[in-house]
Amino acid sequence: MTEAPDKPPIDHAFAGDSRGGAADPTYAGALSFMRRPYSKVVHGADLVIWGVPFDLAVTNRPGARFGPQAIRRASAIFDGDPQYPSGLDPFVRLSAIDYGDCALPRGDLQGCARAIEAEAAGILATGAHLVTLGGDHFITLPLLRAHVARHGRLALIQFDAHQDTWDDGPGGIGHGSFVFEAVRQGLIDIERSIQIGIRTVAPRDCGIAILNGYEAHEIGVAGVAQRIRERVGQGPAYLTFDIDALDPAAAPGTGTPVSGGFSAEQALRILWALRDLDIRGMDVVEVSPPYDHADITAIAASTIVQHHIQALALRKSD
Repeated sequence: MTEAPDKPPIDHAFAGDSRGGAADPTYAGALSFMRRPYSKVVHGADLVIWGVPFDLAVTNRPGARFGPQAIRRASAIFDGDPQYPSGLDPFVRLSAIDYGDCALPRGDLQGCARAIEAEAAGILATGAHLVTLGGDHFITLPLLRAHVARHGRLALIQFDAHQDTWDDGPGGIGHGSFVFEAVRQGLIDIERSIQIGIRTVAPRDCGIAILNGYEAHEIGVAGVAQRIRERVGQGPAYLTFDIDALDPAAAPGTGTPVSGGFSAEQALRILWALRDLDIRGMDVVEVSPPYDHADITAIAASTIVQHHIQALALRKSD
């Protein structure tokens, strides 16, 4: 009779440690985010990654409910390597788990909002930093509620083609209205908030600074990063990255694509230039795999999260 090995050769997601890189082949094994062990036990974790597979608030193409699966799959390419550009294994400094996905009550939109907020609040109560894989952009509203309850009012750093300041009415559920609702509910510090890459026109700006797509391209990566720093300052912030901030050439798999956006390289360089900001939580949303090609959009989204995790690791060591 052959005994099972003490440590299985693959499937770090099931049997691995919350610290240190994994060695699973990129083409095999259980697909947690960057092979972090799956766990519902958050105590002791510095970082929790989870998915919110919700797309019932879209106004155009659906499919973002499949975003968390696709982003996890794309993240396998990072498995076990020193990460670019830091050159570090961030999980030497960060204890990190993949919490799986939020449990959502099917058919109950208000119940979904409550479930997202409650489960996020429970994770944040442990002191862990929460990274969310969406899901359409409505999910940022209950996520903001949970983060603000924990950290106080936050600046919003929003990469997006849309301002999301439409009014769906009190209690409305729409991915184009979460910013208006967040302002109405007093969740964000308007004077320190900024929307980057906007390429559409909304009925109101809610007092939030706007850096539109043409202006962002004109001032370049360094100028965009400087503008964000000047607006946000050193106070606490929440980062939300709608993947349609990227040009459809770099992110075809999204529900409301708008031409003229950032390349993946430009967006990643901007995020890396902001790596020392006091970001208390983040999400990447609106990845819709049915419209993706060769995982282009999912790869971009997973790399955005990977850069954020590296920034967390660097701040942890300071």
